[in-house]
Parts: sequence; C-alpha cells; structure tokens
Amino acid sequence: MTSTTFDAFDYFERLKIAGFSEEQAKVQAAAFREYSAIQDANARQELATKMDLTQLEMRLNAKIETSKHETLKWIVALLVAQTALIIAALTYVM
Repeated sequence: MTSTTFDAFDYFERLKIAGFSEEQAKVQAAAFREYSAIQDANARQELATKMDLTQLEMRLNAKIETSKHETLKWIVALLVAQTALIIAALTYVM
C-alpha cells in the first residue's frame, strides 16, 4: 500500500505566506494533519491483505468441496432410486 506523508510545516508556511495569521495557520495545519491520519487509518482498514485473500480462497475452496460432496450424494441417491424404479417396473410388466 502506498502511503502519502503530509508535511505540516510546509503547509503552515504556505498558509502564512498566503496571509493567514500564525495561529490560524497552526490550527489549519493541525486539523489537516489529523484528517490525513484518519483517512490513512480508514484506508488501511478497508484494504485486503494477501492473508485476507488467502483465507477467503481457503473458505471458498472448502465450500466448493462441500457442494461437490452434496451433489454427488444426491446423484447416487437418485441413481439408486431410478434403478429401483426400473426394476419394480420390469417385475410388474413381466
């Protein structure tokens, strides 16, 4: 993740050059530094790490395997029922 740094002193100096009083520039720089830190913290919480993706992949693979086994159980059960029905139909016809 790329992180940007905020140079509060440079911001403070630019505000003073632009006509802000020293107190106004200090407050503005401090507020923007806090805002920047909050934004950075929020961005870090929202990003997925490689570990997050690996865990997600493992959970999805486990669910896929479970679905395969459930499908196979149903196919075998239907095959047995179909065979029993065919045998019953043949014994009834003969």
